Amino acid sequence: MNSFWIILFHTYLTKLKTKSFLVTTLLTVIIVLVLTNIHNIIDLFDKNAGKDKVAVMDQSGQLYEPFKQQVKSINKDIQLTFYKGSEKQAEKLVEKGELSAVIQLRTNDQNLPEATYKAMSIADSSLYTDLQTSLQQLKTMLAATQIHLAPAQLLKLYEPVSFHKVALEKNAKTEEELNQARSLVYVLLFVIYFAVIMYANMIAMEVATEKSSRVMEILISSVSPIKQMFAKILGIGLLSLTQLAVFLLVGYYSFTRNMESLKGGFFGVYGFSNIPVETIVYAVIFFILGYFLYATLAAFLGSLVSRIEDVQQMITPMTLTVVAGFMIAMFGLGKPDAPFITATSFIPFFTPMIMFLRVGMLTIPAWEAIIGILILMATISILAIFGARVYRGGVLMYGKSNSFKDIKKALQLTKNE
Repeated sequence: MNSFWIILFHTYLTKLKTKSFLVTTLLTVIIVLVLTNIHNIIDLFDKNAGKDKVAVMDQSGQLYEPFKQQVKSINKDIQLTFYKGSEKQAEKLVEKGELSAVIQLRTNDQNLPEATYKAMSIADSSLYTDLQTSLQQLKTMLAATQIHLAPAQLLKLYEPVSFHKVALEKNAKTEEELNQARSLVYVLLFVIYFAVIMYANMIAMEVATEKSSRVMEILISSVSPIKQMFAKILGIGLLSLTQLAVFLLVGYYSFTRNMESLKGGFFGVYGFSNIPVETIVYAVIFFILGYFLYATLAAFLGSLVSRIEDVQQMITPMTLTVVAGFMIAMFGLGKPDAPFITATSFIPFFTPMIMFLRVGMLTIPAWEAIIGILILMATISILAIFGARVYRGGVLMYGKSNSFKDIKKALQLTKNE
């Protein structure tokens, strides 16, 4: 048993000290900090401090003030100024960056407003949309005045329609609970996806590297291949938990410091507060089981190759399976109760992502989640037993190997031992 722990901690510490691990961790931490400080970074490079300055040229002489009121009600960060200079002068100010845009207001033959919007680029659709919406509301108001609609009648036109959502299912989640669950599901799907892609590939590469350097011949004389396989799986697992802990701590610290500026974006819609404890428990369970499922699969696939160049080709089907599960889960975020989502949640290679999606988004019977967990545990056990036999023979195979026919050869070598 001592040899098992020696290999486990050797794998963990060796990978922990590698430049690739340190660089990857550092770059990911930087990305997390950038995402949680995005508004501060934008304001740093924005000389207008996030406010758009727009010059208004009113050819009618009567549209500026009501237009300004409409713009203010839609977006307070748009600063309108009445411009009395020439059109060419206004365009030069836009070119110099002193103005974000210039808008020319006029009336048509029906005495209704229309406008021309000029900016260095029309890629900023948000500013254009806000100005267009403001002008549309002003046009509606003036048109209502022409047909002699009273203010109370005009208010009825703008009054939002009453549309209530009622879930008939017993103990169904509220809209707020769904948004919170969607946020956690969304994050966990990405965590599982990248963890499997990164760490399962790392396990396969680790086995192939040792085989290519002939280190495996020394190891199998003192430690059984089965111990080696599970020691590497747990060693890389500890490594992944270490890296994820760093990401979560940095992300949580940065998020709490910038919560006020982030609440209007993604985090404002998909909040992380008041998430049920059982949802977090399921998240941990499905993440751990998902890791062991694909890690076991990657270990014995890696044992079939003796050249590092062949690793990617050998684990490509596994990678495509992860991608397929991820894409199905992305579709399921919008329709978690679709029969297709229900069916695929019981397919073991999709269960970690899709069953958790259903648990987080829906109120499903507890037995469905338990069956999903049992299916995963049974699949991991089968893969572990079968994978250990393949691994035991696979580590003795050398030469070019890029075909799944080598699984049969590995099993034959195991029997002959």
